[in-house]
Amino acid sequence: MNSWLILIVAGLLEVCWASSLKATAGFTRAWPTLFFITTLAGSMFLLSLAVKQLPVGTAYAVWVGIGAAGTALVAVLFLGETMTPARTFFLGLLIISIIGLKLTTAPTG
Repeated sequence: MNSWLILIVAGLLEVCWASSLKATAGFTRAWPTLFFITTLAGSMFLLSLAVKQLPVGTAYAVWVGIGAAGTALVAVLFLGETMTPARTFFLGLLIISIIGLKLTTAPTG
């Protein structure tokens, strides 16, 4: 499987675990905690696969960027957080940065 696709899925799993963190209530609720642990482990595992072919610095930055942007969007769409013009602007910059890293990175090994 393509290392970039693996990295994107890892980033989407990061959105899942980060978005579910509040629902764990400090890891006192079993099902949200199990979901958190499972998606966290899956995200880390896929990130470890992606760095076999991609530079670790780029892969990590893209993974974090997907997670940060995706979690912010989930929070706005589903958790009642507000989307201000400034927040929209900076999330746009983050997404542009992720795309830029993808376009300027050659696979390794």
